[in-house]
Amino acid sequence: MSAVAHPTGRQASCATVDDVYRRCRELGMRLSRQRRMVLDLLWAEKNHLSARDIFEKLNNLGRNIGHTSVYQNLEALQSAGVIECLDRASGRLYGYRSDPHSHLTCIDSGAIQDLDVQLPAELLRQIETHTGYAIESYTLHLTGRRRRPC
Repeated sequence: MSAVAHPTGRQASCATVDDVYRRCRELGMRLSRQRRMVLDLLWAEKNHLSARDIFEKLNNLGRNIGHTSVYQNLEALQSAGVIECLDRASGRLYGYRSDPHSHLTCIDSGAIQDLDVQLPAELLRQIETHTGYAIESYTLHLTGRRRRPC
């Protein structure tokens, strides 16, 4: 799960696929055809996808990519901090964002929504006082259901 940092330590987000290409180059990563296909799909979908979903979507789009290539590229991109990886009971999900953010998971569908939430400074101070820890980052993971009209 990704961490949400204090406002002073927030990592910049790669808003576009060109931004992420630039970030990969800065990290010394090779941008192979397969790696670009994976990144293009994640930025186009703006969703949390399994490696299998990515493989199937790319091949359904006429892109010729193997399972192994998808897994290797996802691992390299995640290890470099270019994309996020969420470990779920059903398996790993990959998302296009790597900047600090939180998540809301729908109990009914399992859909995950990215959230930009900042806890109030007073609440963080209370937690620090209560635990004796200096909070450097935090993760907020909410679960819920869509409200039904009354």
